[in-house]
Amino acid sequence: MAKKWIKGAIKHPGALHKQLGIPQGEKIPAKRLAKAAKAKGTLGKRARLAQTLKGFHHSAPMGEFWDKRSRL
Repeated sequence: MAKKWIKGAIKHPGALHKQLGIPQGEKIPAKRLAKAAKAKGTLGKRARLAQTLKGFHHSAPMGEFWDKRSRL
């Protein structure tokens, strides 16, 4: 598996926002993203990648996560 596969997967930043007609600074609603993920072609691929990347988000750095876990 490539080390930086995410960087290679995002070829046109902002393209999904543009295709969905959502301004660049706003978040894409989950329902709209789910509907777009069912689409065929480029729109569907971009939406499915966005759903995958959405799952990678962490609100706290990993160090804080392990500190909290050790206290349990």
